[in-house]
Amino acid sequence: MALVKEKFPTIKLICNSVNTGFAVANNQAIKMAAGEYVLLLNPDTIVQEDTFAKTLAFMDSHYDAGGLGIKMLDGKGNFLPESKRGLPTPAVAFYKIFGLSKLFPNSKKFGQYHLTYLDKNQTHEVPVLSGAFMLMRKETLDKVGLLDETFFMYGEDIDLSYRITEGGYKNYYFADSSIIHYKGESTKKSSVNYVIVFYKAMSIFANKHFSNSNAKLFNFLIHLAIYLRAFVAIVARMVKQLFYPAIDFVIILSSLYLCKTVYEINFKLYPNFYSKEILNLFFPLYTLVWMTFTYFSGGYDTPLKLSKLIRGVLTGMGFILVIYSLLPEFYRFSRALILIGSLVTLMIYIVTRVLYNFIGIKQFKWFNAKSGNRIAIIGSEQEFERVHQLLKQTRIRANFIGFISNENNGIRNTNYIGHFHQISEAIEIHQINEIIFCAKDISSANIIKHMVTLVTKGVEFKIAPPESLSIIGSNSIDTAGDLYIIDVNNIGRPENRRSKRLLDIGVSVFLLLFSIVFIFFQKNKINFIKNCLLVLFGYHTWVGFGKQNRKDLPSIKPSVLLPMDNSTFLTNQNYDTVYFNYAKDYQINSDFRHIIKNIKYLGN
Repeated sequence: MALVKEKFPTIKLICNSVNTGFAVANNQAIKMAAGEYVLLLNPDTIVQEDTFAKTLAFMDSHYDAGGLGIKMLDGKGNFLPESKRGLPTPAVAFYKIFGLSKLFPNSKKFGQYHLTYLDKNQTHEVPVLSGAFMLMRKETLDKVGLLDETFFMYGEDIDLSYRITEGGYKNYYFADSSIIHYKGESTKKSSVNYVIVFYKAMSIFANKHFSNSNAKLFNFLIHLAIYLRAFVAIVARMVKQLFYPAIDFVIILSSLYLCKTVYEINFKLYPNFYSKEILNLFFPLYTLVWMTFTYFSGGYDTPLKLSKLIRGVLTGMGFILVIYSLLPEFYRFSRALILIGSLVTLMIYIVTRVLYNFIGIKQFKWFNAKSGNRIAIIGSEQEFERVHQLLKQTRIRANFIGFISNENNGIRNTNYIGHFHQISEAIEIHQINEIIFCAKDISSANIIKHMVTLVTKGVEFKIAPPESLSIIGSNSIDTAGDLYIIDVNNIGRPENRRSKRLLDIGVSVFLLLFSIVFIFFQKNKINFIKNCLLVLFGYHTWVGFGKQNRKDLPSIKPSVLLPMDNSTFLTNQNYDTVYFNYAKDYQINSDFRHIIKNIKYLGN
């Protein structure tokens, strides 16, 4: 908020301390608006320079227009069907839920949900507009009312669109301009939470506007859709998360039995030397141990790194050998099989990952998820240098970075591969698969125009805002896309979260085992035991941002200790700086040293 005030001192800024929801927040601004028109515009949009002039001219020439929506494109240049929508009656909802609208998009009967039978490149009168871009007359809102605050998120635009038409006005889909909408940033459409929130909003709409019998039918369909979509989402997520680990488990376990057979024949001289009962118990356990340590080592993370696989398997082997040495003699059947199994497991991980990478499975891109990118940066020579340097400071290791200039002067840069009007040829010749537009040098209209014309070439698009330390982009409705930022060891990284959790568990177990010693250092002895248990079971962490929930920082559990000495007194601003630095460049060793240094405060 402080940055907005500094950059735009003349605007009226409303600062809410809590998330009031879409309707409440927009109504706050609408009530303060004094112009002839009101525009609802999502923050994850890019608008062309002439969009407002064109849409206002259309509204001025169509006095029956109460609201206007616009053609929206996603981050890859594809048309977003929710740019124009029909009223979600029970019949329309049925066609949508059971896939008839997708099967027959050109049907006036089945294609009503997204009005897919209407030409997306022509302006049409439509029942429902999208709240991502919704231009309305102020006098219309004064007559039909503002956004219904019963809705928290989703459904408000449908309700307001319906009331606009009920008030005697028309809603229009405007096709003579377009915007980019990086849809999917706030809520993934494939998530269970999205399904529940969205369909509950539809239920509120039905109860408000439909007759009792239609509302009951609609609610039945809504609840059916919630259960079906939630079930599909849960199953899909489980399959996605467990599919490759399940393959690993089967291959590793089968290989253990194969190695056992070969080892028996060649070194023990006859088969079935080892007890089947013992092998059937320990081989699955060995497999789970290797996979668990590989997971915590980051072997299942993207981008894939060989060092993490090796570290995970070897650590797992060490753990198995330690436990093996503590077992009774009867259960210690062969160290050789543990060593051979560890080597084979590592080889299986490497071979399968090479194969996955070869056949193009994205999450197994070898060593770096972006290592295969061939990037072209489009803009001025000065902006190219800035963005190029920014890319060097990120985790992106591109195979090729070329410069496409929008300037007419002589270009001296050795990365130069063509001029702005030669984008298509440059993509073909240099096999470019990602383009970064420099927004300082290229208008939004030009960016959108080229995104639309190049969408068939399978190129990904990013935008580098002027003076920004990030490069933004989103490629589908269901994903948040890529955000290239300067590489920092953010505490929110999966590997850092795992390391922090393992440290919390290890320290908690150690402190509880030797609590008879450490408890004497504590001022609050009962609270010390309580904190150990809270951290052990994942309700707290040892070091973090205290008990407060910081929305401006990565989300972590409430902490016992702050990342500064307990005796240090700081101003609020200094606290913010310490928290930011802790979150930005997390080191597990720092946490461990901090816990030891502040051992007497663990009962806080």
